[in-house]
Amino acid sequence: MVSLLWNVPYFEITLRLFLAALLAGLIGWERERDNHPAGFRTHILVCVGSALIMLISVYGFGEFMNSPNVRFDPSRIGAQVVSGIGFLGAGTIIRQGVTVSGLTTAASLWVVAGIGLAVGAGFMFGAVLATALVLVSLEVLNRVDQWALRKNRLRVFTMEIEDQRGKLSELANAFVDLGGSVQKIDIKQYGVAKPNVKIQFTVMMNEEVKVEDLCDEIRTIDGVQSIQTE
Repeated sequence: MVSLLWNVPYFEITLRLFLAALLAGLIGWERERDNHPAGFRTHILVCVGSALIMLISVYGFGEFMNSPNVRFDPSRIGAQVVSGIGFLGAGTIIRQGVTVSGLTTAASLWVVAGIGLAVGAGFMFGAVLATALVLVSLEVLNRVDQWALRKNRLRVFTMEIEDQRGKLSELANAFVDLGGSVQKIDIKQYGVAKPNVKIQFTVMMNEEVKVEDLCDEIRTIDGVQSIQTE
């Protein structure tokens, strides 16, 4: 007996795998552009792998379908992708103090796994529509969210500080004491030649606090070498 997979036209297999790579590439490019933990290549690999697993699950065991002792369930192998992708997504989540980042990227990996399964099963319309909705969510709604936050006086402070123990929490507490609410902390890069750290604080400002006055206060903290705001 011959597996059903060999009866699927090569064009159909090629189309599904390339479509999975294309759809995942669109989502991965958005993540790559913003320097998120999982980018272009990771999303493509997850989606193509999921599509291939679904192809095998649907068509790879046709030789056993006529056996009276075998119950054929094409969703069984594909279901393992949904639970297994959680381990990969967990690796993109980073916690820094009270700030957690990478949740959106982990969710996008989970979604592209679903898109890959849909493409592998031949549900092309659902895969394309899901990709469009994900791109709208990541790109358009992200801009709307940033615009709304700016209306609420969300400011980004970029500073270089000396690499000292406890300095990060000291600065975060300073923003709070001066009337701000720290929303996010990003450590962009570490100094190589000298022990300095470049950090971005995303802070929701109180309307009564002037940004210039806050920057002047932060500059007086020991170890702060420079501070800029957007």
